[in-house]
This record gives sequence, structure tokens and C-alpha cells, in this order.
Amino acid sequence: MTLTGTGIRRMRLLRGIKQQHLAELLGVNQATVSRWERDQLALSPEQAVKLERIFAAPHHAAADAALKRLVEDSLRPVHLICDSTHRLLSASRPRQAEWRAPIGAFLGRSLFSYASAEIAAAEQSLEACGWHEGRLMSLTFATGANGNARLPIAAGRVTWERIMLSDGSAGRLVTTVTEPAAFLHSHA
Repeated sequence: MTLTGTGIRRMRLLRGIKQQHLAELLGVNQATVSRWERDQLALSPEQAVKLERIFAAPHHAAADAALKRLVEDSLRPVHLICDSTHRLLSASRPRQAEWRAPIGAFLGRSLFSYASAEIAAAEQSLEACGWHEGRLMSLTFATGANGNARLPIAAGRVTWERIMLSDGSAGRLVTTVTEPAAFLHSHA
């Protein structure tokens, strides 16, 4: 499939993908996507293959909406982020109750700056584990507190689960699997 600028724009709009999000999926900036769509810049062969994969992926917006609703209605502290950018996509009420600011302050923004040292180390290990290639789809590990007043992370255990979204990108479901007090008591 050879895509012209008009074709790229049409496919992007049909999929309901914003230029910025498409740029994130392809590892470029939004201005590059804009130049492609105006036929001012040609795609590299690698970019064309990635773009074709994104547009060929089954689009099930209803499935993404159902996933978001399941996360929001969960009784456990859980949130969903973009796997590559760490942008918050959704959070359960128990997770929101842990935070000291309304969810609107975090939605669409990267949460990585709030990571504990253990979360940052786990993130660094993902490449070697084959996480991004889909060889590892779940990871459970212990984390310490992050000491942040606005978005506190308590010591405990978390599970990361990689979930494919309808736009071809990956999401990460982040679940607290052990209540912090129980975790600390059992390891005292």
C-alpha cells in the first residue's frame, strides 16, 4: 500500500487518531506527521511499514471504551497508561482516591515523573525482557514509596500487564496487588 499525504490524513481521521498520537506511535514529532499529510516530507521505508501496521490493525473503539469503563469501575487500585509514553488513559476510583489532585490533572499526561526508584528500574529492564516485542506480557514486582505528595505511591507490589489497544498501540494496566500495610507487615 502506497500512502499519499491525503491518504495518511484520511486513514488517520477514519481511525480517530490525532496527529500527536500518531507521532508518538511512530516515534516522530507532530510536525513530521503534518508534513507527511501535506506531502512536504516522504516517509522512510521503516515508517511506511509501521504506519501500514497501525492502519491495518483492527479498529474496535467500542473495545477500548469497554476497557476504559472496566478500569474506571474496578474496585481495586488500578490505572491504564500508554505503554510507550506513560500517559494516563484511565484510573479506578480507588486509585484516584490515593492521589492528592483530581484525575483531570493527570489524564493525558505522563506519570513517569512520579515513579519510585523501583518502578524506574523495572521500566529500564523491559527492553531486555522483550516487553515491547510482546515476549513478556505481565510483570509483578515490589516497589518502595515515591515520597511525592501530589501523586503518592506507597510501598507494595504492583503488576504491569501489556494490553493492545485498537489503534495498534500498547497500553499498560497497572494494578496494586498487595495492600501496602499488609506488604510491610509481612516483610517486617
